[in-house]
Amino acid sequence: MSRAFVNEDAGGDPAPTFSLPDPDSPYYAEAAAWALIQGADQGDSVGAEVATGYRWGEEHLVPQVRAILRDAEDQRQERVAQLARRFLRAAGATP
Repeated sequence: MSRAFVNEDAGGDPAPTFSLPDPDSPYYAEAAAWALIQGADQGDSVGAEVATGYRWGEEHLVPQVRAILRDAEDQRQERVAQLARRFLRAAGATP
């Protein structure tokens, strides 16, 4: 095979990593909400769910996601706001 068709560095993009505090931290729910939004944005919702222990649309995270939505709207971060709204709908909550 010609070397022109061999990519020795192939292996795909590395899986996203989610930086989370200790689960006992008072900031864990906020960090988990952000990780779920980030995972959805990167196309790795399952990875974010595994990393956080929460599922997309988890009712427990609604207050944190509402705060993320408010901040995203204030800062005109449309993609983050869109994902936050989707999360809230999945949780059965209104944005």
